[in-house]
Amino acid sequence: MLSNIRVDGRKFDEIRKTTIIRDYLKYPEGSVLITQGDTKIIVTASVLEYVPRFLQDTGTGWITAEYNMLPRATQNRNTRERERQRIKGRTHEIQRLIGRSIRAAFNYEKLGERTIKIDCDVIQADGGTRCASITGAFIAVFDAINYLYNEQIIYSFPDYKVMAAISLGIKDDDILLDLNYREDSKVDVDINLIMNEDLEFIEIQGTAEGATFNKKQLNDVLEIGEKGIMELIQIQKKKLNL
Repeated sequence: MLSNIRVDGRKFDEIRKTTIIRDYLKYPEGSVLITQGDTKIIVTASVLEYVPRFLQDTGTGWITAEYNMLPRATQNRNTRERERQRIKGRTHEIQRLIGRSIRAAFNYEKLGERTIKIDCDVIQADGGTRCASITGAFIAVFDAINYLYNEQIIYSFPDYKVMAAISLGIKDDDILLDLNYREDSKVDVDINLIMNEDLEFIEIQGTAEGATFNKKQLNDVLEIGEKGIMELIQIQKKKLNL
């Protein structure tokens, strides 16, 4: 394992300073500002009184997500995707990841025929934006469902398991937890891990960027990732008074 301190002063298995501010915006049923290191994301959860066509007349609800990055969320200005006439494949991939991750956390079928729409807007990017979006989205969706329950629009709170997401990387056989951009751009293997409070896997994404990795390294990654996930879940539970 890595013995030296990382570029930002953290240990190899140390997450970035993470803060979550609930009710960050006035109008959405659920909203948070999540900050992890220098990554900052506004996540909202909006209740919509309809479901996709394939769920109409089924009595089942739905949860889906959109993801966007402000032009100056990064060091150089990016063109807004609407100006390109199409959404990038990377954005589609992240949106689908956020949606299916949050659907795995809540028994959304108990929402009735309504949709909770998650919007993740990256206002400052320094690595781990998709993972921070998922961690923040759990809180925002929880608050949106709580709104439905408190307003007696639904009469029982759906079953759920608290969940979070974190990034990891392998560099020269060292495993790094919760990558910032500088680290993420240089690792040999890039991994995103999504788990719930029972340490059940929701998704594992692992990609060789410059070198392959073996089963032992994967097991080490999962062990360190579990530690980071549980630290994030404790932050979430404290914010939700669970």
